[in-house]
Amino acid sequence: MPTSDLLQTIAGIIFLVFVAATFFGAAVAVTTRRLIRSVAGLALCLMGVAGLYYYLSSPFLAFMQILIYVGAVCVTLVFAIMLAERSYRAQEVKKGPLVMALGTLGGSVFTATLLATSMTARWSDIPLKQADGSLERIGQSLLSTYSMSFELISVVLLVAMVGALVLAREGRDRQ
Repeated sequence: MPTSDLLQTIAGIIFLVFVAATFFGAAVAVTTRRLIRSVAGLALCLMGVAGLYYYLSSPFLAFMQILIYVGAVCVTLVFAIMLAERSYRAQEVKKGPLVMALGTLGGSVFTATLLATSMTARWSDIPLKQADGSLERIGQSLLSTYSMSFELISVVLLVAMVGALVLAREGRDRQ
């Protein structure tokens, strides 16, 4: 087996590992009943997305994904959950069969649409020239080209802190 084929196989396996981590983390985040497990699933999902960014030759974006979303948002949510008082009113909320059927149908339609779009879309080739990843170039880009994105990060962190305060105020149990 030639070296280039072996490297492509390894790259494909790494890509599938990142995709699997993203989907598994998302599934854990939305299906578990405990908030701390949901946050752990969210962190795993965001780490998988960061891995996909790195795989797509964007290490700065991968680093920002880990730093902001995993490092700030998830840690803030974990602190809110840990600081919240435990509510001893455990209510069991049952979902009806209609809600489950509509959720399954909606998720299936969304997945089918996403798959159909990705299979028929025209994907561009890998750019021939990679951008310079020096610290000076990144700083110039943050303050010129990506200044709006840089400002939106602060909004995301503000929303995460407000969400953490709401969780801490209402207690650990979801109502």
